[in-house]
Amino acid sequence: MALAPISRYPVPELVDVPEDLRQRFLEVQDKAGFVPNVFLALAHRPDECRAFLAYHDALMLRESGLSKGEKEIIVVATSGANRCLYCVVAHGAILRVYEKQPLLADQVAVNHRKADLSPRQQAMLDFALKVCLRSHEVVEADFAALHAHGFSDEDIWDIGAITALFGLSNRMANLISLRPNDEFYLMGRVPRSKG
Repeated sequence: MALAPISRYPVPELVDVPEDLRQRFLEVQDKAGFVPNVFLALAHRPDECRAFLAYHDALMLRESGLSKGEKEIIVVATSGANRCLYCVVAHGAILRVYEKQPLLADQVAVNHRKADLSPRQQAMLDFALKVCLRSHEVVEADFAALHAHGFSDEDIWDIGAITALFGLSNRMANLISLRPNDEFYLMGRVPRSKG
């Protein structure tokens, strides 16, 4: 059976990607061993790709009251709610690597209330999924509940902003039928080969 294409839209060859993006993609390839399909698919529109990556980095790489793992937990839960195969698989892999818990990503993607999470993380995901699915219902009591778990107003902004960014990402991935790299499926489940 032939594999589906990376995207329903044209995907540029790496050599045809603008130099600034190509350098970034190659840095990721050096670290991960492959270029994530999302980069090549988004490179179909370089300006939008740059804008997406800039916002991603501003949220996901900034110092925060949220750990790197907690940020990925939000991404996986949001992506599960939005039924985004690419982001569940790709960010599930990153979550497994950060948290060194091979079962956690699957649990979070399907039902965070049954996942091996702390009460603080459960509250974080309750809020994230409310922002994802019913943002018009967010009220002051939601902030109070998070404050009770030690989240600051800036942390709450991060939770909401990550949820919102990946709402965009999930919808674009679904729109373009973005296929996850095969490499993501085993990341964090089996030891990485030293080759």
